Amino acid sequence: MPAHFQSFGVSHLSAMAAMFAAALALIAASRAANDSRFDRVLRRCLAAFLIADWALYLAMFYVKGWLALGNVLPLNLCDWATIAVTATLIRPNQKTYELSYFWALAGTLLASITPDLEYDFPDWRFLFFFFYHAVIIASVLYLTFGLGMRPVKGSVRRVLQWTLAYVAVAGTADWLLGTNYGFLRAKPQVATLFDQMAPWPWYIAQSFAVAVAAMLLLDAPFRLADRMRKMQARRAA
Repeated sequence: MPAHFQSFGVSHLSAMAAMFAAALALIAASRAANDSRFDRVLRRCLAAFLIADWALYLAMFYVKGWLALGNVLPLNLCDWATIAVTATLIRPNQKTYELSYFWALAGTLLASITPDLEYDFPDWRFLFFFFYHAVIIASVLYLTFGLGMRPVKGSVRRVLQWTLAYVAVAGTADWLLGTNYGFLRAKPQVATLFDQMAPWPWYIAQSFAVAVAAMLLLDAPFRLADRMRKMQARRAA
């Protein structure tokens, strides 16, 4: 019987450290190579890792007999983040990048800090979970600090609109199928940030408020940099 997952235990903290180490390595490799062909190969490899991990995870659930309506559909926010990140890696563009940036760093990263995991390392679910989330986050950091992509004016508004669309789609599926995608019908059964929030359905509104605050915080450095550049341009004029 595998050990139960321990939040902020050695394996959890090690996985988080490896996640950011991988991101730093990707950024350093991209800057050192300074070659568009290298970046293209790297992006395609990351996209392949994401697709393969997702497919293998579903395959393992099928082999174990655990595949069901509640886990087979791509209706978790991390699933939508995966689609956005994969699309951006294959063909970099602003529309899918800004979804990737905010969903990964405001959602996937938070899910990694307080994961919905029952078992600890070396259980295969632990390995799949953190590899999958690590590739998403490392890819977004690489796109941002390696390739120089960034949120622009209006990005937060557009991502919030897409987030509301996600809630509508996942909520409708939960209502029709009796599932719990996005934890819109019930909180996770393991300890997460949701435990600090109000009972259903009020924690849904609280979660959205946290998402808005996180996105504004993630956007703030870029807005500040833009203002500083404008001020410098005015002084130089």
